[in-house]
Amino acid sequence: MEAVTEPGTRAPRRQRSATESLLSIALLLEAILVFFVTITVFGLKVLPAGAAFGGGAALFVALLLDGRLVRYPFGIWLGWLLQALLVAAGLLVPMMYFVGAIFLAIWIYCFVTGRRLDRRNAELRSETTTTTEESP
Repeated sequence: MEAVTEPGTRAPRRQRSATESLLSIALLLEAILVFFVTITVFGLKVLPAGAAFGGGAALFVALLLDGRLVRYPFGIWLGWLLQALLVAAGLLVPMMYFVGAIFLAIWIYCFVTGRRLDRRNAELRSETTTTTEESP
């Protein structure tokens, strides 16, 4: 027999890992950065308007999309590639070497810290399940 839910109730949300949460926040911040970099590249006339806005929009959408994909291993790899693209934007605007390096450091920090938190949470969950299984 199927469980009947009352109208207006939602299924519980999927539990996100700490790594997923932190990396998606970093990617959102980078998407905001790309918006301003796009305007700067256009304003400095480094690229034609179509190339500046087209490339900026593509990178903006890729960052936002990857924020949803970091739950999968290929999403994390895509995030590393996007970090490289941000640093490579220094070819257009040299200040982006510095800014890209800062965001790369944020990405690395979020990646390492998220993995550490996920390991700790997994250990706590396993301790909790073994403790509850041992109690009568």
